[in-house]
Amino acid sequence: MTGYRGLAFLLPTVCLLAGGPAYAQGTEGNPEAGEKVFHQCQACHSIQPGQNRVGPSLSGVVGRKSGTEPHYNYSPAMKSANIIWTPANLDKYLADPKAVVPGNKMPFPGLKSEEDRENVIAFLEQHSKK
Repeated sequence: MTGYRGLAFLLPTVCLLAGGPAYAQGTEGNPEAGEKVFHQCQACHSIQPGQNRVGPSLSGVVGRKSGTEPHYNYSPAMKSANIIWTPANLDKYLADPKAVVPGNKMPFPGLKSEEDRENVIAFLEQHSKK
């Protein structure tokens, strides 16, 4: 019986080291629901490759380095942020963009709902596969 207690103790540690259950291998979100959440983003962002608007195209954003979408004029803060847009980093950024990259020019205050963030990240992941 000691083995089960040992596993129960070890599981949270393994999850922490693996980056947490939601982001170890990608998000647990629903891409279809994420497409609906993305409507909030469409005034400034496109999901079409190379189609920058007020904000950069988000096609291929998952796995991309911050400030590198071609032909978009990023803020100096975003250019120097040196972030790889993993699902976990996107989650943090989408929750509070100004806290993660102070001085970025995105006026959006963030998505406060964890479920909305998971869903929109799942949607963005679909548009980031090569």
